[in-house]
Amino acid sequence: MRQLTCTAPSTLEWREVPAPRIQADVEALVRPLAVARCDIDLFLTSGLFPAREPFALGHECVGEVVALGDAVHGLEIGQRVVVAFQVSCGACRSCGAGHTANCDKFPVLSDYGMQPLSGTEYGGMLSDLVRVPYAEPMLAPVAPDLDSVALASVSDNVLDGYRAVAPHLAQLPGAEVLIVSHGLKSVPLYAAQTAVALGAARVDYASEDDAALALAERLGARPIRTEFEKPERRYPIVVDAGLTPAGLRYAIRATAPEGICQSVSFYAGGDMPLPLGRLYTLGIRFFTGRAHAAALLPDVMPLIEQGALRPEAVTTRVVDWDEAPTAYLEPAIKLVVRRT
Repeated sequence: MRQLTCTAPSTLEWREVPAPRIQADVEALVRPLAVARCDIDLFLTSGLFPAREPFALGHECVGEVVALGDAVHGLEIGQRVVVAFQVSCGACRSCGAGHTANCDKFPVLSDYGMQPLSGTEYGGMLSDLVRVPYAEPMLAPVAPDLDSVALASVSDNVLDGYRAVAPHLAQLPGAEVLIVSHGLKSVPLYAAQTAVALGAARVDYASEDDAALALAERLGARPIRTEFEKPERRYPIVVDAGLTPAGLRYAIRATAPEGICQSVSFYAGGDMPLPLGRLYTLGIRFFTGRAHAAALLPDVMPLIEQGALRPEAVTTRVVDWDEAPTAYLEPAIKLVVRRT
């Protein structure tokens, strides 16, 4: 089968690889139909995380079930599904606690399309087939009237944006929210859309990226162009989404006393200064950690079905399957590759 493979920094090509097969009665095979580029994918393909060998790409996917193990219930051949990007069993202690990103049965960072991070190749969504080792907890059925391209990023980035604000707005209903975007592309926009949908009294979006600011405004947020120096005010809920020390400092400075600062940032390449004295003095609650995809899907899918969340509003470019090797390396806030 064909698989989009990163063979060297900024070098992608289709390669023929052995097709996966069902290996246990709880598994499924899925044929990807629409694949979104995650915010981390360009860092993976750039060589920031050194790879020992070529690796498969893509981890955000809507696909079609083409085979099921005999013990799988609640799913059908031909059904469209969102595939959770993290491999998880759904039954261990961590999964039972909702911490599906850290399933006890698999090494840390066991994700599709991220072999440089985990050291283990699970395949990528830009392939003809993908093996899902635990079908029931990892696959979320897609309603017939929903478009596959619209939902392509639900596997990861939509969920990441949702969890950045949803639990905090549940604790502080109607609170004002600031999204600080300083390097991540789509996750902060999904967070802004979620905050608007969940009834935040005000959603501000701080960034130096004019294209992102314009899109945030279309989503219902108030754009704030900034170079991440001094925030203009403080907020009870702040989302840190980026790569830079200046952006992180800005996010923390913008958090009100006894407020919440949620970081969805993966700061790679060394230590990141954190002003613990300020957090302590002001009682700021700082949250970090990965989104737990399989655990979040049951919360997010109904919001999409109801029209409260519209992931397609963040998509800025859609290309056909054969264009992936070139388009995947080109600029776009949210790229989706569709099978035609």
